[in-house]
Amino acid sequence: MKKSSLLLLCLMLVLSAFLAACTGKDKGSEKDPEKDNEEAGEDENKIDLAFPTKVSAEGEAVKDGSLNYGLISDTPFEGTLNYVFYSGNPDSEVLQFFDESLLAINGDYEITNDGPATFEISEDKKSITVKIKDNVNWHDGEPVKADDLLYAYELLGHPDYTEARYSGLVPMVVGMEEYHTGKAKTISGIEVKDEKTIKITFTQASPSLTTGFWAYPVPRHYLGDMTIAEILESDKIRTTPIGYGPFKVKKIIPGESVEFERNEDYWRGVPALKSIVLKVVSPSVAVKAMQNGDLDIASLPADQYLSAKELQNTELLGQIDLAYSYIGFNLGKWDAKKGENIMGNPKLENKQLRQAMAVALNNKPVGEKMYHGLRFPATTLIPPSFPSYHDFDAKAIEYNPEKAKELLAEAGYKDTNDDGFVEDPEGKEFKLNFASMSGSDVAEPLAQHYIQNWADVGIKVELLEGKLHEFNSFYERVEANDPKIDIFAAAWGTGSDVDPEGLYGRKALFNYTRWTNEKNDELLAKGISEDAFDVEYRQGVYKEWQALMNEELPVIPTLFRYSITSTNKRVLNYDIAAGMTFWDEVAISANAPVK
Repeated sequence: MKKSSLLLLCLMLVLSAFLAACTGKDKGSEKDPEKDNEEAGEDENKIDLAFPTKVSAEGEAVKDGSLNYGLISDTPFEGTLNYVFYSGNPDSEVLQFFDESLLAINGDYEITNDGPATFEISEDKKSITVKIKDNVNWHDGEPVKADDLLYAYELLGHPDYTEARYSGLVPMVVGMEEYHTGKAKTISGIEVKDEKTIKITFTQASPSLTTGFWAYPVPRHYLGDMTIAEILESDKIRTTPIGYGPFKVKKIIPGESVEFERNEDYWRGVPALKSIVLKVVSPSVAVKAMQNGDLDIASLPADQYLSAKELQNTELLGQIDLAYSYIGFNLGKWDAKKGENIMGNPKLENKQLRQAMAVALNNKPVGEKMYHGLRFPATTLIPPSFPSYHDFDAKAIEYNPEKAKELLAEAGYKDTNDDGFVEDPEGKEFKLNFASMSGSDVAEPLAQHYIQNWADVGIKVELLEGKLHEFNSFYERVEANDPKIDIFAAAWGTGSDVDPEGLYGRKALFNYTRWTNEKNDELLAKGISEDAFDVEYRQGVYKEWQALMNEELPVIPTLFRYSITSTNKRVLNYDIAAGMTFWDEVAISANAPVK
């Protein structure tokens, strides 16, 4: 999964507050998985499953225990270990142990005062004042300061910053546009009141302030003497990064493993575990590694579910993910000078072509057979993990090959030489290059399934360069809008903020299709407007937006998903629900894993 954040979600997408892993921890809030699944179960297209989110193991914690964490991936993690600069979910899995947001979240992904800092929102809802607690220190002993959060915003808005997190609320900070374009040397809307207190003012009130506020500081004393280009290549974020989380980075073998040691000075208290060892493990051997006791915790691919649930030495946790899979169309390019997406690909601009390709896809058996019910047909681009905003009345794009053929014919795509494949409206050969990632046992059959679906309605699609592509290189080429790519299969971790602007906005770098639309601009602006503090109004806006996207189809939503995490039965106090993963509390009940 790409970017994200979030943990997820982290995913893939994630990723700033909107694509990062969990922004914090709210010890006082617990999410009910059965209730969540019941709400999401209103969608007739999904197969309802119930998983616990918290391990059931009990017992006395081993003093100074060590836990083995599996980063399940067929590719090395990139190793850009800073929330401002990372892009892929593998890096976010590393970050979660040693760095964190200043503001905790609850089960609804809303910021709370239970984290390393407290906050107060102004009466007009345009300003937020954050006060860092006194005992919050970087791993080198320096206190975390308000100036460190200012530094994060200075990096995000810097003219040389080319990553995708200049989005959401960040550009809405007063004075940020002038700073970002080089017209100002400071950000006028950010005021450091004292060493621990900072006030940030936005150009407008937005309901995303409680779910999408950027609260990840960056240690100015550690990185502040370098340019952005130097930071990206520096060992200080690749092999010797620091944070203020429960564990310190002790040793990194780039792309392969990370050894963490407890942070004795952690603001919540001394962590229960003495160390955590993270290692990259191939998806094909993940279940075997859990069976052998080589790993204590690992998020498993859905195609491994049947094998994983038979293990007697582990427990499976799960929940509906803040994520979805999709097919994207390469519709344009990113204009770095303008800082916006520019459409311009006549080959794929016909909406009926995209609609035909959507109804040609048969996703239901993919979820049922390839993913054993852990994935189910996606209906919109807001997943049911946002039950207040997901349109449960929306239907999955119906598999209808005959309808696909009709749409193609109406758009002028006809088989003029009787070879079984349509030519374009000008009578020329029509062939699409399809980029898809490696990474699991079903990656190849899934790609071939889609290719066959399209062939069945007369659309000739071939795998890009005849093969699947590794995670990092895949996203490098997709982000660069490689002209050799026509369509691509990917996934987003949405992060904790329902606002989709960071993925589909005109100025969003993560908008990989480069699709733009004035109605889209209008609805995205309404969704974060002052009027959107009225929940019913915001629900109406996002219902209309979901319908627009299902009509225009710059991307085809394919599958929603459950995330499943396998845990060894010696693991104590581990909970994957939103705001409930406290790595300082996680412990083990025995020195040797249960096998």
